Amino acid sequence: YHLILLAKNMTGYKNLMILSSMAFVDGFYMKPRIDLNVLSQHSEGLICLSACLAGQIPHLILQGKYNEAKEVAIRMRDMFDEGDFYIELQDHGLDDQKRTNPQLIKLAKDLGIEMVITNDSHYLNKEDSDMHDTLLCMQTTSDKDDPNRFHFENNEFYVKTASELRDIFSW
Repeated sequence: YHLILLAKNMTGYKNLMILSSMAFVDGFYMKPRIDLNVLSQHSEGLICLSACLAGQIPHLILQGKYNEAKEVAIRMRDMFDEGDFYIELQDHGLDDQKRTNPQLIKLAKDLGIEMVITNDSHYLNKEDSDMHDTLLCMQTTSDKDDPNRFHFENNEFYVKTASELRDIFSW
């Protein structure tokens, strides 16, 4: 599953380097990875966001497993210093996000976890989308002419005002 980790201080930066190294050396399977037990041993100084739709919590919610998502959120909340775990909300106009966001908001309110609104950003400028697409093809050994290849359909740049975000996320 995806997960966002940010270093908030030098201890967090050192832990992030340790986790990254462990992911590549000990946890590599197709991609570098770690499990929650490893993360819990090196969580000091880190800020964690629950991630996009590919995160475990949104994934469970999409499967209709709210209680399991709640258990994972509790584990994550308790793994980090108080206030250093956030439920992440995104709105790229995707149906799955429209289904998960209300449940993520409910989960955050039920557990007293702060929320953060983010954007799934893979490049800085819209004109870089083609280069990003090329890199994805290289990573997945796909051809750009293949309509079934892995790619991002929504390459539009959206800027929303605070009132638009309140309307979208209804909190």
